Amino acid sequence: MVFSSTLFSRIVDPVIPQIASDLLVDLSTAALLSTAFTLPYALMQPVLGTAADFFGKTKLMNISLLVVSVTALICAVASSFSVVAAMRVAAGLTAGGVFPVAMALTGDLVPVQQRQVAIGRLLAVGLTGNVVGAGIAGIIGDLLGWRGIFAVFGTFGLISGVAAFYAFRGFRRPTPPPPFNRAAVATNFRSIFAEPRAKVCFTSVFFEAIFIHGLFPYVAILLLAAGETRASIAGLVVAAFGMGGVVYSVTVGSLVARIAERKLMLIGGALAATALVLAALHFPWYVQIGVFSLLGFGFYMLHGCIQVHVTELSETARGTAASLHSSFFFIGQATGPIIYGFGYSHGFMEQTIIVGAGVVMVVALVCSRLLRHRRQPLERQG
Repeated sequence: MVFSSTLFSRIVDPVIPQIASDLLVDLSTAALLSTAFTLPYALMQPVLGTAADFFGKTKLMNISLLVVSVTALICAVASSFSVVAAMRVAAGLTAGGVFPVAMALTGDLVPVQQRQVAIGRLLAVGLTGNVVGAGIAGIIGDLLGWRGIFAVFGTFGLISGVAAFYAFRGFRRPTPPPPFNRAAVATNFRSIFAEPRAKVCFTSVFFEAIFIHGLFPYVAILLLAAGETRASIAGLVVAAFGMGGVVYSVTVGSLVARIAERKLMLIGGALAATALVLAALHFPWYVQIGVFSLLGFGFYMLHGCIQVHVTELSETARGTAASLHSSFFFIGQATGPIIYGFGYSHGFMEQTIIVGAGVVMVVALVCSRLLRHRRQPLERQG
């Protein structure tokens, strides 16, 4: 399910110019399809996280994937930009019921000592979806147009959702969910924000998303300005980011065993910041593939460490904590295209990317200094 859901996250990025041309809107407007998905995703996360904690994580994952798949099929036959935008909004409202909930479920099932590796493997599945989604979307875009992308991925998601429904029928969570009441919901939120690490985690992923993921809708536009018109190439460059994340996910066990978490954060931030600077220098597309691979590797090295701390913010409301993490992250993703769009429209896109590199490095420094596993000493004594 995680693989199927992450296929949808970057499918419009390689074909922004196609959508703009076909539906008669300008490029910056078409690029806001990313915001149309990510902003509702972010705003709906607290509701979805609460629903996961009180009504069942696997049920929510099933329903969410089915809804997202149906919206993609509607986009495939839409005749106006407003319909496509509305469907992306609808998809964003429900898509957050899959990957963040799966991360919370991992927190329920895996002890904290093994959780970073487990989350790394979950990321590998999700990132494979990102790689396949962006790469195949570009190829399908060249062969069948942007409508073909929505048709193919919508059909695949629908099949996956039905299969997962039957696969999860016998699943039972380790502990029964608590009875729902508003006081318990309020208590969950208070307990999460009372943890000092929550403010660091949520603020950090917000800025990560602005300056890293917010750049993706402009990859095709930047390549177009350099004379590269093929959607498949834009998809390949975006997919390279996911491939860098897959490399991290495969090596995370060795990295965690050999390098302290604080250093992992610093190295990840430095690699991501360096890659952003290189991306602003307009190297040829085949060099940009390497640049975006480095960006993905560095990002997930930093982000994976933050995610482990998110799963520790609450023992009883991990779904809510994971959803708040995703909410801040996707608010950042929704804000990023607006910031980069302003820079693009006013002729200082490169400078905006370089400023973003500096912000990412600051995030890594702050996280390495303030995020600590406070429960570890007690666990060792036991």
